[in-house]
Order: sequence, then C-alpha cells, then structure tokens
Amino acid sequence: MRVHLPIAIAATLALAACSHMDSAPMAPFSQSSLPSAVQVPAGHKVALETVGKGEITYECRAKKDMPSDYEWVFVGPDAKLMDRKGGMVGRYFGPPATWESSDGSKVTATQVAVAPAGTGNIPLQLVKANPATGMGAMQGVSYIQRVATQGGVAPAMPCAAANAGQKQVVKYQADYIFWRAA
Repeated sequence: MRVHLPIAIAATLALAACSHMDSAPMAPFSQSSLPSAVQVPAGHKVALETVGKGEITYECRAKKDMPSDYEWVFVGPDAKLMDRKGGMVGRYFGPPATWESSDGSKVTATQVAVAPAGTGNIPLQLVKANPATGMGAMQGVSYIQRVATQGGVAPAMPCAAANAGQKQVVKYQADYIFWRAA
C-alpha cells in the first residue's frame, strides 16, 4: 500500500483541527436573554443541554366550553434528544410529558410558566421536575427549560365538525436545558 505524503499530512492536519474544535470548552448556557417568567430560580446549575427534534401531534376537537366550536388541541410530543454534538442522549414524549435518558432514567414535570417565542414557534417553557425514576442522568433534575423553539404550532388548516377527531403532526425543534440544585 502506497501513501502519498502530502495527502497523509493534510489528513493529519484536518484531524488535528477537528479534535481541537471538539475539545474547546462550550460557553455555559445563559438565561439573561430569556423572559423572567421562564428563568430558573437562583440556586440551580445546568446539568444537561439537549436539542429536541421531532413532532407534535394535534387533534381537531370540540372546544371545552363551546361544543359547537372546534379547535386544534395539543395531544403530545415525540422527539429525539441530542447532545450539542448531535449524539442521541434520550427522548421526549407524552402524555404525560416525559424526558427519558438513554440510560433509562426519566422524569416528568409540571408546567410553571410559558413565554412567547415568535410567530410560528411554540412558546418558551419552564417546568418543575417531579422526582426521577431510575438511576442516571435524570436523577436530581429540578427544572427543565424549553428554549430556542422552532415550529411546532397547531396546524393552520381548518378545524370543524367535519374533521373532528382528525390528527395532524407538525415538526418542531427546541433546546431542553436540564437544571439541578447547586
């Protein structure tokens, strides 16, 4: 096998450059640009940062207080959770809203607050975590923030008696930031 020296040197330099990028420290997550309603209270630190990519299902249903009117109702999410390098570390699904790590630990949570995230995007969200089940990454998680949302809003198509019960799936992406007591 014959290796051309210039190609071998170029490949070595490219790998060295890539390994340097991977080892560069990532800036810690900052809440400073978030609305105060969805900021995690003082005394907590970031435990895990993930990017959720998936789908949200909506169903056309009669309105609770006005059964002759219809609306798209959130049914539940189904998303992969990836670390900042793109490796899968878990999933997010529901109901109930559940974040599950690849290690088997999981947590459910109760919504504390939401804030607008711009036209066409589901809102930013802060939830308070319930005690985790299973040992692993979700142990000790106290809060989860949904930030940097893209898409995920209810379908624009009409919802009426004629299509009651119809489900629509929309794509979305969001960062999920997991916090623990400091």
